[in-house]
Amino acid sequence: MTDIFSELKARGLIAVSTDEATLKKALNEDSLTYYVGFDPTAPSLHMGNLVQLITASRLQQTGHNPLALVGGATGLIGDPRMSGERTLNPQEVVEEWVEKIRAQVEKFLDFSGPNAAQIVNNYEWTSEMSAIDFLRDVGKHFPVNRMLAKESVSARLNSENGISFTEFSYQVLQGNDYLELNRRYGCSLQTGGSDQWGNLTSGVDLIRRVEQKSVHALATPLITKADGTKFGKTESGTVWLDPSLTSPYAFSQFWLNADDRDVVKYLKVFSLRSLEEIEAIEADFTAAPHTRVAQKALAEDVTTLVHGKDSYDQAIAAASALFGGGELQSLDPATLGAATDELPRGEISAAQLAEGLPVADAFVTAGIVKSKGEARRAIKDGGAYINNVKVTGEDQTLTAAEVLPTSGGGVILVRRGKKTLGAVDIVS
Repeated sequence: MTDIFSELKARGLIAVSTDEATLKKALNEDSLTYYVGFDPTAPSLHMGNLVQLITASRLQQTGHNPLALVGGATGLIGDPRMSGERTLNPQEVVEEWVEKIRAQVEKFLDFSGPNAAQIVNNYEWTSEMSAIDFLRDVGKHFPVNRMLAKESVSARLNSENGISFTEFSYQVLQGNDYLELNRRYGCSLQTGGSDQWGNLTSGVDLIRRVEQKSVHALATPLITKADGTKFGKTESGTVWLDPSLTSPYAFSQFWLNADDRDVVKYLKVFSLRSLEEIEAIEADFTAAPHTRVAQKALAEDVTTLVHGKDSYDQAIAAASALFGGGELQSLDPATLGAATDELPRGEISAAQLAEGLPVADAFVTAGIVKSKGEARRAIKDGGAYINNVKVTGEDQTLTAAEVLPTSGGGVILVRRGKKTLGAVDIVS
C-alpha cells in the first residue's frame, strides 16, 4: 500500500473530496471498496471517461477493491446537462450500449486476485423498486432545497425550458446506487468528475441519513486545454475509446498534437509512468521542445493502454509512411484509410483511371495545387510524389496499379514537397 492520496494529488487528480485527512488515512491504511459509474448514453466511452478509468486502475493497483458500475437504469434517465434535456433512448438500445461499455471498462481493471474488480449494473436493484418504495424509502431523505442548489439543476431551472422531473430525480437514483453498493459490498468511496460533485455527495448524505455511516467521495478535475477549447474534441468531433468510432491512428494523433503547455499535465493524468519518469521526460522536453519527446511518450502510453501495442505501432508506421518514412503498401487497409481520412481529397471513377489518369490531373483532383500548370512545375522541380515515389515525367499517367486498398475502397496518395499531402479516392 502506498500513499495513493498524495500520488493522486501530485498528478493533479483531486479537485475536491470529503474530509481530506480522514479519506487520506482510510486510503493509506485500509483496503477500501470504491465505485465509479458510467452511464450508457452513447455506444462508447470517450476521453472524459478515461480519467475515471485510469483513476480506478491506480486505486486498484494500490490495494483497493473496485466496483465499476454500468448504469443500465440511470442510462435510461440521463444526468442533467447544462445545455438541456437529453433524448431518452429505447431500453433495447441502452441494454446494447451497456454491454459495449462493460467490455471497454473491463480492459482497465484486474478481475483476479485478492482485490479483484467487479462489474455491477444498477438496473438490477432499481428495476425491482416500485414508485412508492422509491418515494418512501429513498426520496424521503432528499431535501428539495438542497436538490435545487445543485449546479446543473439550478442552471436548468433558470433556463427557458427548465428541467423535467425525470432528470431532476437523477441525483436521487445515483444516491441510491451508493447506498445499495454500501449495503451489498461495503463500498465506502465513490469517485467521479468534479461536474458530478453534487451527485456524489447525494449518496454520501443518503448513507449518513439512512445507515448513520460516514463514507467518502472524491472528484477529479475536469481536464482543460490551454487554448480554451474543449478537451477530448477535435475538428471532426468527440474522441471515442471505441476504435470503430475513433481509429487508433486518429487517437494517437490527438495525443501527438497536444499543446506544449498541456502535455506534461496530460502525462501526469493519463500515463501510468511514475512521477519521477515524467519529471525526466519534462526535463528533456524543456531542453529541446522541438523533439516533441513528451508528446511522443504521451501518445505511446495512452494509445497502447486503450488500443494495445500492435495498434499503436500500426498508427506510428502509418504516420511515418504518409511522409515517406515507410512503405504505404505495408499498412493494413483500415489503418491506411484512417491515416488518409483527414487529408484534402477528391475522387475519380475506376473507369477514368482505366483510361490513364495524368499525374497533373491527380494533383488538381486532390486539391493540393490550383492548376495543372502548378502541378507540372512541381514535377519539373522534383517535388511531386505518388504513393511516396517521385514523379519523373510531366506526361506520366496513373493506372490501377497505383491504387492502395483501404477499408473504404482504394486511394492514391499524392504529395507535393515534404508536407503537402492529398488523396484521390477511386470509386466504382
